[in-house]
Amino acid sequence: MGTEKSSPNNDGKLAAESGLLRSTSVVSAMTLVSRVSGLIRDIVLARFFGASLVMDAFVVANRIPNMLRRFFAEGAFSQGFVPVIARYREQHSDREAREFVDAMAGTFGLVLFGITLLGVILAPLLVIIVAPGLVNSDGGFDLATLMVRFTFPYLLFVSLVAFAGGVLNTYGHFAAAAFTPVLLNLTLIAAAIWLAPMLAEPGMALAYAVFFAGLIQLLFQVPFLAKIGFVPRPKICFGHEGVRRAFRLMLPAIFGSSVAQINVLVGGIIASMLGSGKISLLYFSDRLMEFPLGLFSIALATVILPHLSRQHANQSAKHFAATVDWSMKLVCLIVIPAAVGLIILAEPLVATMFYGGEFDSEDVELTAISLQAFSLGLIGFSFVKILAPAYFAREDTKTPVKFGLIALGVNVLLSVALAYWLAAIGYRATHAGLALAISIASLVNALLLYRGLRRESIIQRLPSFVALLPAILIACLAMYFVVDHFQEPLDWWLATTTIERSIKLAVIITTAVVSYVIVLLMLGVRPSKLALNRT
Repeated sequence: MGTEKSSPNNDGKLAAESGLLRSTSVVSAMTLVSRVSGLIRDIVLARFFGASLVMDAFVVANRIPNMLRRFFAEGAFSQGFVPVIARYREQHSDREAREFVDAMAGTFGLVLFGITLLGVILAPLLVIIVAPGLVNSDGGFDLATLMVRFTFPYLLFVSLVAFAGGVLNTYGHFAAAAFTPVLLNLTLIAAAIWLAPMLAEPGMALAYAVFFAGLIQLLFQVPFLAKIGFVPRPKICFGHEGVRRAFRLMLPAIFGSSVAQINVLVGGIIASMLGSGKISLLYFSDRLMEFPLGLFSIALATVILPHLSRQHANQSAKHFAATVDWSMKLVCLIVIPAAVGLIILAEPLVATMFYGGEFDSEDVELTAISLQAFSLGLIGFSFVKILAPAYFAREDTKTPVKFGLIALGVNVLLSVALAYWLAAIGYRATHAGLALAISIASLVNALLLYRGLRRESIIQRLPSFVALLPAILIACLAMYFVVDHFQEPLDWWLATTTIERSIKLAVIITTAVVSYVIVLLMLGVRPSKLALNRT
């Protein structure tokens, strides 16, 4: 990676730390709004559609473009485009950077249009691949196929949104891109409440909403790009040096950055063959698990990728390593207690958020079981989000692919073994085996990424986050006893009103967080020990 150009002084360290924290706070705040609106969206969907065949069909139809979105937009595109645009910002003129953005917009847009057109044409085949169990369902296959024809164009829109977000993030403007998902959530909520009752097939309202939300999200980016002078004038130019470099980085990253989504896809394929509603149960539990993941880990990953890319471009090896270590400390402090909280509060959370309407007590129990299984892998999911950028920022997209293949193999083997073993013994929550397999695979992936950085000496010595682990685990144990003291049986949560459930849950969570922080302070963990570059 190169040697230091100069030793950063204390002012530089403080400025870098302040900038990262400020940017992460902005993204986290916008992501909080997005996640809360997403949670409201899922509550509405649960109440109106429940764990039903219609909901299964929509999850499948929405999963196909969303999985590809993670490949092309949040995954491969971000890790291929951001390092290159960061290089242009640091080492080229503004005119050359704009020329690269124009060429990338036209070339990438053309590729996406071709993929989108192909996806609409091949909708029936895609449904068969993603959810073969729907083929023999009563109308589920036809409904999912029709939905895909409207949801698939979302891939084109949201990938261009990610393109705009990559430009904005590289130039230090994080809020707009982080807020954009809120528009999708609001559109889906409106469609479920007002449009669905007016249609002969209510579920189609959700598919229509996905299409129009993508268009709205794309148009939303334009004023912010104009503000920094980077509204693209698309030019198709496959021969542009920057475009070729970005595509070279994107191709292996298409798989490497999206192993978690492929794991979810494998789980969905098997879930479709386990019976009606199993896809929906996994969806709702996954959404609750992704709340803390998106609120912090993805927000942090969004911020550190352009930051690490600039450090690599400037050959700042020491600061690069310190930033990775600092990120791991923050993830451990926040994600480990979040995982513990999700495990012990799974039933109250699911009951409070989803119980009512079409979502009955059995759905609550089954969703809570898979939520607990997903929560075991939260630390793995989070570490993958912040360790993978350490490879991508150095333009190494091949190593994560290799590790991702291993993790994928683990997931496939465990998914098949656990799902069918649980079915053979008559366990009703067979879908939980799929969630557990995904969690174990994420932990394997994170461990391999971490070992790779150590082996390449990117992390120069034992990271300081390891020293925090005993204090974090003790604080989590104290938090567990506090929560257990206030906990109520599931029957209580189902018998009371939504308002009472919400108040009770808020009190428990607040008390748990306060107890966790107090114990950490008692054990000597101070904000000063979390400073960037302090190892």
